Amino acid sequence: MKSIEIKGLIREATGKTSTNSVRKDGNVPCVLYGGNEILHFTASEIGFKDLVYTAAAHTVVLDLGNKKKNAILQDIQFHPVSDKILHADFYELHDDKPVTMDIPVELSGSAPGVLNSGGILTRNKRKLRVKALPGNLPDSLNVDISELELGDKFYTSELKSDDYELLHPDNTVVCQVRTSRASMALPEDEEGIEGEEGVEGAEGAEGAEGSEGKATESADAKSEAPKEESQDSKE
Repeated sequence: MKSIEIKGLIREATGKTSTNSVRKDGNVPCVLYGGNEILHFTASEIGFKDLVYTAAAHTVVLDLGNKKKNAILQDIQFHPVSDKILHADFYELHDDKPVTMDIPVELSGSAPGVLNSGGILTRNKRKLRVKALPGNLPDSLNVDISELELGDKFYTSELKSDDYELLHPDNTVVCQVRTSRASMALPEDEEGIEGEEGVEGAEGAEGAEGSEGKATESADAKSEAPKEESQDSKE
């Protein structure tokens, strides 16, 4: 795995006043764990650019003046409004001790389910948690999607390796080819809608014919009624 270097200065004062002063100077208060002692140091916020603002995973060489330490970024805190880095925790690496790290997932190939069947490729996991010795940490996890048909899924069980351990269940979906909404609109659905409209039209026609019949009957009754009254009047 690639490494980047961050230069820092050991600091003795660790109180709130000292921490605020460090941040005002454009630096980040940091802590290094995992060694024989806990080290407090400061580093320029600019030095975190290649480590934080990237999708790639890196180990870190901490240059602290009279000593250099190999480490990984364990935790980082940002200001909720300005997004400035407030604090960073590092963990010292040892060749014989495994560490856990989030490794990015990279896709290769083209899925037939997308090209030939109009499906949609969905990425469920962009990073996966890996446990390994520092020398076995991969730069990325490659997922070959060239055999994914419509409805197929790629699981973490297909990424097993003797060099590292994936800290996810085997049935965790990394990516999948899903059916698009456009391909789900079948012609039978449209025919069904037209059929229903036809039924409604027939019912409306029958209703109209029934009402016309009733209107005719009532008109005949009215026309006969005056005739009967006129005959009674003559008698």
